[in-house]
Amino acid sequence: MKKSLTVCRPQSPESDSDYNIELHDQSIVIPSKLDHIADSFEKKDHSWFVTSQVPTDLTIQVQDITFYAHKYPLVSKCGYISQIELQPSISNLGYDLKLENFPGGSETFEIILKFCYGLPVDLNPNNVASLRCASEFLEMTEELDDGNLISKTEAFLTFVVLSSWRDSITVLKSCEYLSPWAENLQIVRRCCDSIAWKASRDNSTTVEIISEEGWWFNDVAILRIDHFARTITAVRAKGLKPEIIGSCIMHYAENWLPGIDVALEGPRAFGSGKNELQLSILSGRREEGGVGHNKELKMIIESLVSILPPEKEAVPCKFLLWMLKMSVVYSATQVLISELEKRVGIVLQDANVNDLLIPTYRNGDQGKLAISSEELTMHDIDAVQRIVEYFLIYEQQLPHHHKSGKLNVSKLLDNYLAEIARDPNLSITKFHVLAEALPENARTCHDGLYRAIDTYLKTHPSLSEHDRKRLCRVMDYEKLSLDACMHAAQNDRLPLRVVIQVLLAEQVKMRVAVKGKEPVASGKDSEQEESQSSAQMEIKNLKLELERVKMDMAELKREHSELQHECEKLNNKQRSIPSWLLGWKKIRNSSIFIQKVDGVESGQGMQRPDRPDGRMSSRRRLSVT
Repeated sequence: MKKSLTVCRPQSPESDSDYNIELHDQSIVIPSKLDHIADSFEKKDHSWFVTSQVPTDLTIQVQDITFYAHKYPLVSKCGYISQIELQPSISNLGYDLKLENFPGGSETFEIILKFCYGLPVDLNPNNVASLRCASEFLEMTEELDDGNLISKTEAFLTFVVLSSWRDSITVLKSCEYLSPWAENLQIVRRCCDSIAWKASRDNSTTVEIISEEGWWFNDVAILRIDHFARTITAVRAKGLKPEIIGSCIMHYAENWLPGIDVALEGPRAFGSGKNELQLSILSGRREEGGVGHNKELKMIIESLVSILPPEKEAVPCKFLLWMLKMSVVYSATQVLISELEKRVGIVLQDANVNDLLIPTYRNGDQGKLAISSEELTMHDIDAVQRIVEYFLIYEQQLPHHHKSGKLNVSKLLDNYLAEIARDPNLSITKFHVLAEALPENARTCHDGLYRAIDTYLKTHPSLSEHDRKRLCRVMDYEKLSLDACMHAAQNDRLPLRVVIQVLLAEQVKMRVAVKGKEPVASGKDSEQEESQSSAQMEIKNLKLELERVKMDMAELKREHSELQHECEKLNNKQRSIPSWLLGWKKIRNSSIFIQKVDGVESGQGMQRPDRPDGRMSSRRRLSVT
């Protein structure tokens, strides 16, 4: 063999002359010191035969492959085979042996069989891990033979594989199918430590590593999730910067997790046509992957979240929200979802509205919209509510001079409210609670909040007057811009009292704007203070005027109620008057009776005045009757 390289390995001086091990291209040729009793191996269908003049006396089955070999070469090097009691063959021509759960399978056993027969064997990063595990399974120790396979594979791992970045990745990748042997023999741990040491060695050039998408990101991205997590843990222990670790985790997630594209069919309007939230899996669709594939993706999501660095600058908010959506889709644990919500709350000021639109799904229902009896909302409003609460808790823990994220979060929340307000199934309670989630001083301008409320009123035209007033109480009309005031003053969806308050606020703003346009000397601060004080006085006067209007309205309502009460009393009295008296009133009110009474009064009024006590004379009473 031309492929040969020298490997330093511990062995006795007597064996140096017998074993001339040469290495080349990271593979090794092991010549035999035994006399060959086998020239080669031949494969026929699912069987391997030893080409030899000596008849075989041992049949070994590994998986679905049968090997016909000789007992002595295997017993001399494998302690396991020498200790077990071999079962006689059915044909009485030898013994039968079946190896269950053999590490590496039939391909690895073929190499071991060649080694036992003294044929040349190549060790390389692709097979050294499986050979190390298989030699441990067969107990190929130095007690049976000097330079047995355990010592040779250990020497190759230590001096060849662990000194090379690429070989360490290759061996770690090959350990995916060798559990638990590779774990018990510390092959995985040693490879992870080797990779971590080499990755952290260039910690001084972190900027170049991130900008180039990582010279080692692509290599570790091919690893299975448990081995990747072990590697990242080892890298963190070496002190690598959290930004680099976060970039590596993001790169791994992009390679292994399917993309999620949330879009609304139609004109992005709720309640028109097909408006269901469509979940598009760009690769590896959940329906096609099966339950096993979904469990694997769930395990990947949970593992990636568990190894995220705790620093807030490690990963962007966009990635955290994407992972949160994937956690909801693949039914991750509630503890993990809560952890992601807390992390999003810490960096909420860096989010955008589209990333914050978290779809609502049934637990365990894959990729389908959640439809429950309580809520039919398209988006998970409760999750956003919890995220905002986590943000406020985090803000309270910061020093006063670091609290600068509420303004951005208030704009983000107003835009989010405007988006979800188009959902016809969104209850006013949830909308109102989310609108009041931030403190009063968080918003310097209420234009975005007004736009969200107006959108909600437009989408829900059947709201009662009480609910409209309740919703509008969230706004501070003095924090509306002049344009927003002009729009609100003409908005027939707002309650009348709200429109009046907006008109007053608009009048104040117009006066302030007009005064602001007047020429003012740059050095006369006193005039500016006077104009500000006058504007404040006008605001106070308008407030007093508004209070007087309210009092007048209350007085009018009270008088109106008293009048209604008096009318009810009169109606009740009329119902109690006898029918003959009603008939008499009709006659009395008739025109003939009125004319007659007028004539009598005109004829007698001059002759006999009424008595001073106001009673009519007896003659007048007789004439009237």
